[in-house]
Amino acid sequence: MASKSSIEKEFWTPGISPRLTEIFKRRYLLNLLVHKELRVRYRGSFLGMLWSYAKPAVQFIVFYVALGVFLAQNRAIENYVVYLFSGVVVVNYFSEIFNNTTRSIVWNAPLVKKIYLPRQLFPVSSLCVAVVHLIPQLVILVLGALIYGWRPGFYELGLGILGFMLVSIFALGLGLFTSAINVMFRDAENFVDLILMVVTWASPVLYKWQDVHRILGGTIWWWIYMLNPITPIVLIFHRVFWFPTAGVGGVSPVAQLPENMYMWVGICALISFLMLLIGDWYFRHLDGRFAQEL
Repeated sequence: MASKSSIEKEFWTPGISPRLTEIFKRRYLLNLLVHKELRVRYRGSFLGMLWSYAKPAVQFIVFYVALGVFLAQNRAIENYVVYLFSGVVVVNYFSEIFNNTTRSIVWNAPLVKKIYLPRQLFPVSSLCVAVVHLIPQLVILVLGALIYGWRPGFYELGLGILGFMLVSIFALGLGLFTSAINVMFRDAENFVDLILMVVTWASPVLYKWQDVHRILGGTIWWWIYMLNPITPIVLIFHRVFWFPTAGVGGVSPVAQLPENMYMWVGICALISFLMLLIGDWYFRHLDGRFAQEL
């Protein structure tokens, strides 16, 4: 007969999701949910997944024309097209995860009410779908950077993986937290929409971090700006994709990182992991009420 401890390792209390780490042992269910979400999202669409690329493409063109051409940022920042797109990719990826994970439990209300399965699977499946949509944007970014002379080394590749992991962890933690709140109060969706409206401007995607430092440097507001995890992550992507094309070493005076950049990245990692732990704990805390609230 199986011991109690072995049974507890295999099963969990009914109505309460296991810890997030256990979710990835249910890869078959996760795969089913990812395919379901992709099918539902593009059902009846002629262009299918091409629509997921149209929005960031139009966003990029608008930003580039408005800021790069009309406001002459392409003259202030060398290879502005690479600088801009490396930041836009981060923001689009974060926005899709945060937005869709927040709504994931409500969107899957029929499944939540009828059958029991670990509910973290829904936010995690939204993360996986965002990764699917990220890949073509990364391909375009890499091709564009290569045209401008990008030749990555192991350091750049390692930094790129680090930046990807940090933005994924931070966005998933936020999404778990807000998806639980959204079951109780649908106002959470509106708060998320407001946050996503300003996230592009809250980090150096369209402008130089030096412009912010010139005004806020030495004040508490500069610390708040840098404590936003998206800011160091965008700077990481600039370091990976844009720095090698901008002539680091004196050719481009704007190709620099803030002082104590390693410290900011460390703080970003700490905040991201704490957000994931808090989001997972709060999600499991409210999990037992999801079915009755929906």
